[in-house]
Order: sequence, then C-alpha cells, then structure tokens
Amino acid sequence: MILNCYKNLGILFLILLFSCNSRKQKPSEEQPKESYTVLDSLPNGTIIPEGMIWIPGGSFEQGAVAGDQLAMAHEKPSHTVTVDGFFMDATEVTNAEFKKFIEATGYVTVAERALDWEEMKQQLPPGTPKPHDSIFQPGSLIFRKTPKPVTNFMDVSQWWKWKVGASWKHPKGPGSDLIGKENHPVVHISFEDALAYCEWKGHRLPTEAEWEYAARGNAVKDAPYHWGVLKDGLENRANTWTGTFPNENDEADGFEGAAPVKSFEANAFGLYDTSGNVWEWTSDWYNTKYYRTLANSEEEIINPQGAKEAYNANNPYVQEKVIKGGSFLCHESYCASYRISSRMANSTDSAQEHLGFRTVKSLSKKD
Repeated sequence: MILNCYKNLGILFLILLFSCNSRKQKPSEEQPKESYTVLDSLPNGTIIPEGMIWIPGGSFEQGAVAGDQLAMAHEKPSHTVTVDGFFMDATEVTNAEFKKFIEATGYVTVAERALDWEEMKQQLPPGTPKPHDSIFQPGSLIFRKTPKPVTNFMDVSQWWKWKVGASWKHPKGPGSDLIGKENHPVVHISFEDALAYCEWKGHRLPTEAEWEYAARGNAVKDAPYHWGVLKDGLENRANTWTGTFPNENDEADGFEGAAPVKSFEANAFGLYDTSGNVWEWTSDWYNTKYYRTLANSEEEIINPQGAKEAYNANNPYVQEKVIKGGSFLCHESYCASYRISSRMANSTDSAQEHLGFRTVKSLSKKD
C-alpha cells in the first residue's frame, strides 16, 4: 500500500511537472505578433513641401510582376514590402533647380573635376595600366547615334563616348548649353552630386522600395506599367527611344533626347516621368543577391534600406547603386527599362547624359 502511494505521488509529480512546462511554453508559442502600423495618412495641419507629392504608405509586391516577358533576372523574385508614407518630388530635379543649388553653395560636380588615378585604380583589376593623361581631364559620357544598326548590344562603346567638358552645364560637351532647357531634368549627375543637393535641400534620395512603390501609383496588380498591363501607345505615355536603337530615332514621342518634365501624363499619385526620360538614383547598393535574400526572409519586410554592401559578379571592383525608371534611350530591343520593376546598376562616381534624380522627404526628424 505504501508502495502504491509512492507510485501515485510519482505519477502526480510527473503530471504536475508536465503541466508546468506546458504552461511555460504555451504563451510564447501562441502569442500573436503585433502588426506594424503603416504611416499612410498625413497628420492634420501637415504642410506638403513645395513641388512634392504625399505618397501614402502601404504594402506591395516589389520586383517583376507575373507575366512580364521583358523582366530581367535581377528583378526577380518578387517579394512583399511595406513602406511608410513620405513626400516625393513630383518631377525629376530640373536644371533650373540644380542651378539654384550651385549658386547658393559653389558646389563643383564630379564631372567638372579632374579624375584621380589613385582613386580610379581601386575600382579596377590589379595591374591595370594607367591610361593616357588626356583621360583624366574633366568630362562625362554622352550618347551618340551609330551610323548603322548594331548586332552586338553588349558593346556599349558603340554609342557611349567620353566627352571632355561634358557636364550638367554642357550636356553635350563644350558648345552646348542649357538655354531653353531650364525645365529639363538635370543630367551628368553622380551619386555624390545627388547627395550634396539633398543635403542642401534637407531631403534625401529614395530607397529602391520607396521609388518603386511610388512609381506604381496604385497600378492594378501584376501591371508592369503605372497605366496598366499593355505597352500600347507607349510613345504617348513616356519619353523612350522610338525607331531602331541606337542608330535611328523617329521621334514618335516628340523627343530624341531628354524632354521637359511634365511632358507626359502623371501616375495616380501625381508623379511625372517615372517611366523614361532619365534614370534616377536611389540610395540602395546594387547587390544581385539581395532580392533572393528578401524573398527567403520569414520576417515582414518593412522600410527596407537595401543591401548592406554592393555585389555584382560581372563588375566586382566597382561600387554601384541602384538606378530606376529608364531613360530616353530605352527600347524594347535593348533596354525595356521603362517598366516599374526595372532596375540597373551604376557606379557611384559615374555620370552620363541620361542620369538624373529626384528627392524624397519623410515625416521623421532624422530627415
């Protein structure tokens, strides 16, 4: 009988022990995660900065949409992202706006400075010989049409030319100017130049997620363009290359080069030229592994700031940032980057005739 009592007490102890352990584990296993509250509306009395649009926060699928036959591998896989609301320039920064910054600060853009070989060779394979001194004169890359159609689109030197003296003030090189182009987007802007302007303005560059979310403009699900699914009538919606790239432009959209901002319809948010005209800088490092990392994440992706470091196996020595939106040089045969999910990499110290930017500003005091 005593033995039976001990047995019963032992069983009771095990039951109590199991119950206690169960009670300790149950709350942590079943405790629901707190949902993130997205900043999607402006507080009463908030003044929208001049020239900017309020972009209400929300969630969207970043990356190539289903069925987009023109999407590139680095636009995949798509992944759900949430961003808080922010202000964004309605247009790309114009020549007139950038001129005010230059006059106020005396800033000299990267394209106007002589190149530094010691800095340049850090981005080149070891042992690369130093180029001729003429290469180190200030300048930038300009586009030139080829005399005949091309078959090798990998050789971009066929239509890009280093032009000494090319800069934001002289977009085609010495002899060119900004007369009549005050309302065109400023170009030949490096990442450093864009950051300097932002600091002066009290703004910042958008993250890639913010830029893509804003560019969608509440477009319907799986739409590769802010106006919908079809690219029919592209020449009436965006400034891109019409004709045969890169030797013939029939100007069906009214322009051969950059167009004045607001030349085409805005998206549903009120943003202009998020498709075509000129490429735009974002703050994200270009990393070919980044989208895969996000897609495999089990955590909710909120206000992503991009990859922690640059990585491009095809260009391992160069530090590159993501640029978005495409340009007046985009054509389906070569670069259909007027689509919302399109993205390209650009060296932080490089500027070209088709690269500009727009700025954003959030409600937080850190900006």
